[in-house]
Amino acid sequence: MNYRVIGRTGIQVSQLCFGTMSFGSYADEAASRAMFARCREAGINFFDCANSYAGSRAESILGACIDEAGCRDEIVLVTKVCRPMRDGVNGRGLSRHHIMREVEQSLRRLRTDRIDFYFMHHYDPLTPVEASLRAFDDLQRQGKILYPAVSNWAAWRIAKALGISERNAWARFELVQPMYNLVKRQAEVELFPLAQSEQLGAIVYSPLASGLLTGLYGVDRRPAQGRLNEARYQARYAGRAPYEVADAFTAFCRARGFAPPALAVAWAMSHPAVTAPIVGAETVEQLDGYLAAFDIPMDAALREEVGALSDAPDGGVERTVD
Repeated sequence: MNYRVIGRTGIQVSQLCFGTMSFGSYADEAASRAMFARCREAGINFFDCANSYAGSRAESILGACIDEAGCRDEIVLVTKVCRPMRDGVNGRGLSRHHIMREVEQSLRRLRTDRIDFYFMHHYDPLTPVEASLRAFDDLQRQGKILYPAVSNWAAWRIAKALGISERNAWARFELVQPMYNLVKRQAEVELFPLAQSEQLGAIVYSPLASGLLTGLYGVDRRPAQGRLNEARYQARYAGRAPYEVADAFTAFCRARGFAPPALAVAWAMSHPAVTAPIVGAETVEQLDGYLAAFDIPMDAALREEVGALSDAPDGGVERTVD
């Protein structure tokens, strides 16, 4: 296993982060425990979770795995707050009210005294950013979290938050988590440059595009099982174009002798701004397929070839003068 430092924190993490969204949902408790054990065997020390995954069961299962293995001090633990967790208008969001309640619940379920990176899972339009940042700063001062982090925010919002934190001498975001894969490349335009400029770590989710890049999907290939049959993923990859990319990617892998899941992960991993892609699995066999990414010699030439299979995002309005 290779390891990288998260931004300027000095914390070293495995170049793959294991996402536990499947724990208690797509994978039962026995399968979850088996995957956790395989991760540790492979040298993965980086685990991503959220309080909302499987209605909080994912945190409970992950916490039990860590506790029983006695490896809390050996791993770097991520979880999140924002999504609805209970009935009522205040059971969600990034208000101080919700954050302070939910961090205690996550600590209890994870059986730990601290969360290494605590994420604002989504943007909350109802709460001033200053209030959320101050709550996270207080949590860091209390030792309940080590570093604030942010997921699914636009680059300009993150940049604004960094400025607010610096002005007030509050703990700043040290890790960002955007979506990134061969089909969804928008992070290349502003978020990755921001991360590199401000020395932020970046862990990216959905490197296989919710299964689209596994080799099972194409314009005329739509398996009856899989996440792409769920409404939210169908909306995310709507239209013909994503499936055309999947066909081209599968053909490329077949011609070059690569397993599509491994190449998709290796390509996402190879962007210089990426600390680690997050891989999720339902079985140990799937996880082993993602670990095979380390066997792929992903140099600049291969990265460019794979990247040419999809359209790079438009760089926006900023232009240099010739």
